[in-house]
Amino acid sequence: MSTVSAASGSNATSPPENAENVRPEPIFREINAEQTDEVVEIESACMNCFETGVTRLLPTKIPFFREVVLMSFKCDHCGHINNEMQSASEIQKSGIRIELQVQSVADLNRRVVRSDNSSISIPEVELEIPVQSQKGEVTTVEGIIERTIAGLSQDQEKRRIDHPEAADSIEKYIERLHRLKEVTTPFRLLIEDISGNSFVENPLAPAVDPQLKTSYFTRSQQQNEQLGLYEQNHEEQHLLKPIAEDAWPIENLHGEVLQFPTNCPNCQAPCETNMKLTNIPHFKEVVIMATVCGACGHKTNEVKSGGGVEAQGVRFRVQIVTREDLTRDVLKSETCSLSIPELDLEVGPHALCGRFTTVEGLLVAMRDQLDGTLFHDSADETTKQQMQRFLDTFEDVMNLKRVITLVLEDPAGNTYVQSLSDDDAEPDDKLAVERYDRSFEDNEDLGLNDMKTEGYEQEA
Repeated sequence: MSTVSAASGSNATSPPENAENVRPEPIFREINAEQTDEVVEIESACMNCFETGVTRLLPTKIPFFREVVLMSFKCDHCGHINNEMQSASEIQKSGIRIELQVQSVADLNRRVVRSDNSSISIPEVELEIPVQSQKGEVTTVEGIIERTIAGLSQDQEKRRIDHPEAADSIEKYIERLHRLKEVTTPFRLLIEDISGNSFVENPLAPAVDPQLKTSYFTRSQQQNEQLGLYEQNHEEQHLLKPIAEDAWPIENLHGEVLQFPTNCPNCQAPCETNMKLTNIPHFKEVVIMATVCGACGHKTNEVKSGGGVEAQGVRFRVQIVTREDLTRDVLKSETCSLSIPELDLEVGPHALCGRFTTVEGLLVAMRDQLDGTLFHDSADETTKQQMQRFLDTFEDVMNLKRVITLVLEDPAGNTYVQSLSDDDAEPDDKLAVERYDRSFEDNEDLGLNDMKTEGYEQEA
């Protein structure tokens, strides 16, 4: 029977008498060199010699990414070791596609976080690594190529005896992979993750990386089932009974604060989220959700649009010159992207969730997220200095020592920026509002191209 013990050597005894007054510890903490008390050791069988080895588990957080569990196995009998990473965060709403143009040897050092549900391909050498054929890992572009070479070379000696032609063919392909590491010609690394939990480092952050493209897609039913997400069978009995159309009118929701249990997005400890429907003057109804974690103290507020997608997208340009400009109210939806042209800074729609704040609050959130993007322990000195210079420039913006233009672009049209003119419905001289027609790609990202608005009753 397997035994479990804490690496720190503490015994699992009965809780103290005042346990109800002790705040629960976060499950996932920022990784650091002294992080030993969270390590769990489990006796497990070695897959090489079938003797008993030890697996160590460490739940932690990767900066600018999300929660993971690092696993390390070692067998003292035969010396076999194995390291893996499992994503511990929730499955994202959309899948993710990442395309990296590898143009120099330096690009081989880019950090890559890939989950079990990701597929990898390099079209230039016809390499494809299917979903769930390899365990998730934290690696580099070169590490992916090296792992592929190691896998192909594993049984080459036996193949040369039993199947010499196949061995020669594989050897030639391995040579092609070795030449990839010399980067004599550029090649593409494509990652598609249906769970949305993969990531490739941008060394130019916070600036846009022209070699790195990220897009999101809606999973198919088959992909959802592959992740264990099944739609409810309408023929089965529903656990939740439908409410009559007029049983709970929308007017009754105004002023009503609803609560539902959830997990803290920072440490995954159980907590509660408060939700309220409110009306923003000169705009529309929105749903505000706020969460406060009693374990780690983390606070979040998120805003969801109470209406549908607008007929046109909207683009706001806000010039920030005086302290008054920082006090504008801003409703940023989850589909809104941000940019500051003067700093060559772009923040995608999925980087910051929907929120109701001020211009200053939005800039602070952008700065805090940028400050947490570095792998502080492993980043090279040049990268650290580059990021620090940018953060210093950002502080000048916050202190109004530098004039910038904040651009908010929302293809769904559900973003709002307060006007400081006497007539709140009209923009002032530092605020420009532009309505535009969405492109096919914008409609595709919003899921509008496949939406059927007429005749759906007959098809259903």
